[in-house]
Amino acid sequence: MTSSRNSSETVFHRSAEARKLARQILHTSGASSASSGVFLAAPRRTGKTTFLRADLAPALTDLGALVIYADLWADRQADPGDVIVAAIRGELAKHDALLTRLAKAAGVKGGKMLGVEFSLDQIGLGKNVSLVQALATLSDEAKAPIVLMIDEAQQAATTTLGSDTLFSLKAARDELNNQHAGLRVVCTGSNRDKLSLLRTSKDQAFFGAPLVDFPPLGLPFIEWFCTQAQDLPAPLDPHQVWPLFKSAGNRPEVVGAAVDQLRFDFELQAQDVSARFETVVREQIAQANEELMRVFHSLTPLQSAVLRVLALMGKDYAPFEQGTMERYRSFLESGSEDSASAQNVQAALTSLQEKTLVWRASRGVYAMEDDGLRTLLRETGHLDLPAG
Repeated sequence: MTSSRNSSETVFHRSAEARKLARQILHTSGASSASSGVFLAAPRRTGKTTFLRADLAPALTDLGALVIYADLWADRQADPGDVIVAAIRGELAKHDALLTRLAKAAGVKGGKMLGVEFSLDQIGLGKNVSLVQALATLSDEAKAPIVLMIDEAQQAATTTLGSDTLFSLKAARDELNNQHAGLRVVCTGSNRDKLSLLRTSKDQAFFGAPLVDFPPLGLPFIEWFCTQAQDLPAPLDPHQVWPLFKSAGNRPEVVGAAVDQLRFDFELQAQDVSARFETVVREQIAQANEELMRVFHSLTPLQSAVLRVLALMGKDYAPFEQGTMERYRSFLESGSEDSASAQNVQAALTSLQEKTLVWRASRGVYAMEDDGLRTLLRETGHLDLPAG
C-alpha cells in the first residue's frame, strides 16, 4: 500500500513501490535482463523526479547500494555527457583514498602528474582515467554495487558526447557486473518513444534493457494532498479532487496551484470551496491547452504539416520517405506557397526544434518534445487526414 511516512511532511512518499523497484534493480539472475539497465517512462511533471530522489535512492541505499544521480535537465545548456561525468566525479570526490588509487592507475607517482596534483578533471572520456576504471575503483572502495540514476536520459542521445558516454557506461556495466560489486544504470524519461531509442536498436548502448511505464500517482496521493490543504475555509474532498487530478494528467502542480489560488482568495466562503476548486483546476487545464494551441497556430503551413505528421506517425516517423512526404502534402492547405521538398522539410524540422516542439537524437531520429501536444492535437482533430 502506498503511504506517506509522516502526514506533516511536504513530500508524498511511495516507500512500498520504491522498495519493490529497488529489489528488482539489484536482482541478479541468469534469466533477468535487469543488469542491462532499467528504463522508466512517465509523463513530465507527474512526480517522477521526486520519487527518484526522495524514495528510490534511499531504498537502494538501504539495500546497500551506492547511488549516483544525474539530472540531464538541470542545466539544459550543458552537454548531457558532461553532466553524467560530473555526477560521477562528484561521488569520487567524497573518497580521498580512492583518488590516490586512481592517480596510481593513471601512472601518477606521489599523487602528482608532471608536478601537478592529480585532479578529477583527469577522469572521464578520453582522459587519463576512464569511466570504467573510475567506477570499478569506486565499487571496490565502497564494496557495494553502484546504481547510476540518469533522469531525462533521452537527452544523452542528442549529442555525440552523450551517446559516447552511454557506451562507456555500458563497458563499465559489463566490467563491474563480471569482476566487481556491480553497476546498474537506471534511466528515466518523460517520453516513451525517446527512451526507446536507447534500447531498441542493436547499435545502442543499452539494447534489450526493460522499459517500464512508471505508475502515476493515485488516490492515496490525493488523500494525502487533501490533508495538506488544511488552511482553506473548508476541507477538500479526495473523491471530488481525484477525477480533477486525472483530468490534469496526474500532475501534482496543477492541483497544488489551484489550492494556492484559493488560499489567497480572502473572500472565499467555506460552502464555495469545492465548486471554486473545480473551476480553478479546469481553468488551468484550459489555459495550458490554449497556450499550446497558440504556439501551434503560429506555425507556417509546412511546419504545421510536419509537426502533425510526426505526431501521427510516432516512432514510425521517417522524415524523408516517399509516404511521409505525401502525408505532408496532404496536410498542406490547397494554395499554400510552401512545398514539401526535402530541403524545406529539413528547414521546418530545424525550426520546430528551435521552438522546442520537436526533439532530435544525434543520429537524426525525431520525436515530439511533449506528448501532451500530441494528445491535444488528436483531441482537437488536427491529426485527422484531410478527406480526398
